[in-house]
Amino acid sequence: MLQTSSSANLVDRILGTKLETAAELIHAVRVGLPVTTIDALIGADRITTAEVDHVIVPRKTLANRKRIGTLTPDQSDRLLRVVRVIALAEETFRSKDKASIWLRRKTTALTDQAPLDMLDTNEGAHQVEVLLGRIRHGLAA
Repeated sequence: MLQTSSSANLVDRILGTKLETAAELIHAVRVGLPVTTIDALIGADRITTAEVDHVIVPRKTLANRKRIGTLTPDQSDRLLRVVRVIALAEETFRSKDKASIWLRRKTTALTDQAPLDMLDTNEGAHQVEVLLGRIRHGLAA
């Protein structure tokens, strides 16, 4: 399990990995995470198939990757980005359910977009992470 922070531990749990270091996680992303990690994320009610289609990998491409068994490095990186933000939201709100609601609710702090909808780009994910940091420190509601 990654030892860098409690959110890293949650990322590890969500992905169902037993990675010991950040270097191992980087390597796993570079070689491609198993497609089953997406199924696990959906099965844990952390993301829907439609959301996967929007922010990680299109359905048709996902069907092709299922035959191969692994995601591409880019797809793995997008998956990790989404998992990291979900983990940070769950840590911030101390509740899977509250985090889920917050991630899907439009907010003026993100130009009337839902945080989850912004995770299709690195900059969007960064803005969501900044907002979560502000919430954690009592600077944003």
